[in-house]
Amino acid sequence: MTTVFTKIIDGDLPGRFVWADDLAVGFLSINPLAPGHVLVVPRAEVDHWVDADAALLAHLTTVAHAIGEAVRTVYDPPRVGLLVAGFEVPHLHLHVFPAADMAAFDFANAASSVDAAEQDGHRDALRAALRDAGHGAHVPADDPAA
Repeated sequence: MTTVFTKIIDGDLPGRFVWADDLAVGFLSINPLAPGHVLVVPRAEVDHWVDADAALLAHLTTVAHAIGEAVRTVYDPPRVGLLVAGFEVPHLHLHVFPAADMAAFDFANAASSVDAAEQDGHRDALRAALRDAGHGAHVPADDPAA
């Protein structure tokens, strides 16, 4: 069965993409732990992170690192969080988000709804930071064609 992330990647469901390459995408979470919370997701449907081959996992980490630098540039948080949880959707994904303290890592604190215009602003700011950092080739111009 196709996952919700594959439907977002394929453009069947909306997503606010900040990264797209042949192996992975990055898009904003619909239930963010903080503004600018991005999910880094492989295009391939891999359920558990230990099922991913080492090369794919290394690529996802490289993408998460680039996005993490953009998060730090845009939001200037004390830390940039990185989590692999995987209970919400059976499709490997890395959470990259601004973190002020350990409470920032608690999914009980995730937003239950978000303002669309604010999310668009976060997407645009992260895209700009990624472009400025030299990753423009991987920053999609528009969401549906990611």
